[in-house]
Amino acid sequence: MRRRDFIKGIAGSAISWPLAARAQQQEHMRRIGVLMNAVENKPQGQARVAAFRQVLQQLGWSDGGNVRIDIRWGQNDIDRERKYAAELVTLAPDVILAAGTMSVAALQRETRTIPIVFNNVSDPVGAGFVSDLAHPGGNATGFMIFEYSMSGKWLELLKQIVPRLSRAAVLRDSANPAGIAQFGAIRATGSSLGVDVSPIDVRNASEIERDIAAFARNANGGLIVTGSAAEIHHDLIIALAARYKLPAVYNSHLEAAGGGLISYGPDFLDQFRSAAGYVDRILNGEKPADLPVQAPTKYELTINLKTAKALGLTIPQSLLAAADEVIE
Repeated sequence: MRRRDFIKGIAGSAISWPLAARAQQQEHMRRIGVLMNAVENKPQGQARVAAFRQVLQQLGWSDGGNVRIDIRWGQNDIDRERKYAAELVTLAPDVILAAGTMSVAALQRETRTIPIVFNNVSDPVGAGFVSDLAHPGGNATGFMIFEYSMSGKWLELLKQIVPRLSRAAVLRDSANPAGIAQFGAIRATGSSLGVDVSPIDVRNASEIERDIAAFARNANGGLIVTGSAAEIHHDLIIALAARYKLPAVYNSHLEAAGGGLISYGPDFLDQFRSAAGYVDRILNGEKPADLPVQAPTKYELTINLKTAKALGLTIPQSLLAAADEVIE
């Protein structure tokens, strides 16, 4: 071989090798879809996505490297959820993370084959997402937020703080199928505690303001703010509870830290970390049908003493001792 031809051959190899390597890398890049029931520019949703990404990276998945993550923000709105569910399914991802009941319902309208890992879901069996918690049997599995019976605990906490409480309004998104059974559990607890329980269906900010103002006209009332209501409107609801001097209980630490009186619920960031573990297992060949649905093993109680003082309330010492965090 002549020297000139040899050099040309080496040069050609040097050019074609990185191109081939890049093509091979693209060929092996996996794809993850994410459908969030939150608003994109709010810190709550961003923190949860960050927790999910962090664990994926620890497990060896680098966004833009060996995996591509496509995120859509459904805002807990049924039309947006359905629109973005269809978009994600069209992208043909290897697995989809679905946050919240409405996200899973929207996705399963579009596909029964693409693996789905869910979190923040109350009743996956009742909603038809899985056939059994231990053996899901279909294309979905994941992490429950709580069982419905736990919803009554919110009213019990309010009654402990405000013994004179005789009325409670449950703020909920009526479009969320989980809300019906959840409200039933709270109302059953209300019957045993002598508290009249009524719903406030969350649709938009103006209706929330109107309905809370109307509820506050009578004395001895309190609010139970479910996750479907707080997901989008938590800042507004916290402000209204303060304005009308209404004690309120929430399901997320974020609301208590942001000025709400008290919160009781699971560690939501931990749910996203756990979901990343299931996504990793599916990307490595396991099937959702074989991965059991898991429930939280611990619920966090957060009390905001500054808010209690503003409402003129004294928190019982027994409750303070049981709290995971007391904000002063």
